[in-house]
Amino acid sequence: MQYFTHTLSNGIRLVHKPVDSMVAHCGITINAGSRDELPAEQGMAHFIEHLIFKGTSKRRAYHILSHMENVGGEINAYTGKEDTCIYASFMHIHYARCLDLISDIVFHSSFPEKEIQKEKDVVIDEINSYKDNPGEQIFDDFDGLIFKNHPLGSNILGTPRHLKKFRKEHIINFLQKNYVTHEMVISSVGKIDFKKLIKLAERYFGHLPPSVKKNPRESLNGYDAETKLVKRRNHQVHCVMGSRAYSADNDKKTALVLLNNILGGPGLNSRLNMAVREKHGLCYNIESHYQPYTDTGLFSIYLGTDHGFIDKAVALVLRELERLREKRLGSLQLKRAKLQLQGQVAISFESNLNEMLSLGKSIILYNKIDTLEQINQKIEKVNAFELLEVASEIMNPARLSMLMFKP
Repeated sequence: MQYFTHTLSNGIRLVHKPVDSMVAHCGITINAGSRDELPAEQGMAHFIEHLIFKGTSKRRAYHILSHMENVGGEINAYTGKEDTCIYASFMHIHYARCLDLISDIVFHSSFPEKEIQKEKDVVIDEINSYKDNPGEQIFDDFDGLIFKNHPLGSNILGTPRHLKKFRKEHIINFLQKNYVTHEMVISSVGKIDFKKLIKLAERYFGHLPPSVKKNPRESLNGYDAETKLVKRRNHQVHCVMGSRAYSADNDKKTALVLLNNILGGPGLNSRLNMAVREKHGLCYNIESHYQPYTDTGLFSIYLGTDHGFIDKAVALVLRELERLREKRLGSLQLKRAKLQLQGQVAISFESNLNEMLSLGKSIILYNKIDTLEQINQKIEKVNAFELLEVASEIMNPARLSMLMFKP
């Protein structure tokens, strides 16, 4: 497995993995997300992600959407707490077409006033659709509980109240502050000579003047565990519990990834799935998650169950957390857990699209790429005593917050 990297003269970084495939994937990751919004800008990063498809100085919305689709490709985007990504999948002969389009919409969007007003209604409808889905909304509300009075706790979509106040000058101001060349990475997985890719990147991105971010992100505030009950007209009870966790560069991150996989990862043999669903039949969906950020992280457990089962289900979850804190894994258990995680990582590497997206994020976070072999080595180094230590720190009952939507 080989990766190639290059830095353009203006500071934009380029990372590429060659693969022998007819289909290529390429995108630009920007180190700016909802966390970078000021209080009056809540929802701005996501709103811009919508608007850049609505017209540039040389293309109308229809031409933007058709440019890749006319050759069978797809263009898409997402906004996260700390990053925004615009990317495309296409036949590998169309790299120039892809880079031309991405450069155009990211740096030359015109933000027509008519489109701004129309897209406000679209995003407000998106917000309302989340409100109709308590299993989705509870995660956003839980972020607000864990990162109270901090940008990480704000909803990525924003609020109708904020959206209605956005004007073109506000959009331009956010872009000038956050869409800077030294915080951008072009990532690619496809069949193209790297020297040719560099020339294309220079052609479509090299003309931009170098720029750096001048405003640092807001530092973390204090955290106190909190339990909150919200009455809603749901059939089920929805519950999330968790706490703040390790940052992306913390030495204990790999141990928590492994621990989370044991507890409630995607495997049907996770401890939570076996204890709460398979053994007692108390719920259909139960899972745990670990999301690292640049200076903190979030560990959470979600379950949805009938009102009459919630107390027993929560008790079972707390018992599984206690087992992880107090009972060390045996050598065979640990070996199986490592093999399972390593297999899941290997499968994720089979998706060239997923790898292209992860390449951009890795360069943003670490300015380097870990190969599958290096990831496996990190997993192998985790020992049972480290898992006990991590479980005691992150899954400490005194640190756990809980949010519950009850009928």
